Amino acid sequence: MFDIGFAEILIVSIVALLVLGPEKLPTAVRTCGLWLGRIKRSVSAIQSEISEELRVEELRRTTAISKEQLEKELKEMRQPFNAASQDVSKTVEEAAKAVDKPDVASNLQDNESNKP
Repeated sequence: MFDIGFAEILIVSIVALLVLGPEKLPTAVRTCGLWLGRIKRSVSAIQSEISEELRVEELRRTTAISKEQLEKELKEMRQPFNAASQDVSKTVEEAAKAVDKPDVASNLQDNESNKP
């Protein structure tokens, strides 16, 4: 993250010792350490939340794609059944029309009565 070498840390510690003095330096270092720890935990929590949101979004996207694929397959599977259903309906309608015609019904009765 930061490119801080040993020389920079040594210079900062000497300046802090001169400015704060030997009495306040341990308290200041401890306070800085606590702040850095809080900052690291906050950054870590934010990173984990972002990672979780990305994972959830990827799952949503994958689920949507799977749903579309399943709906497409279901539509393809229904087509033969729909065609068969239409054929059956057409045949039933034709049979119903044939039964409703009086000429056909009387011809059938005449044919049956003429049989020995």
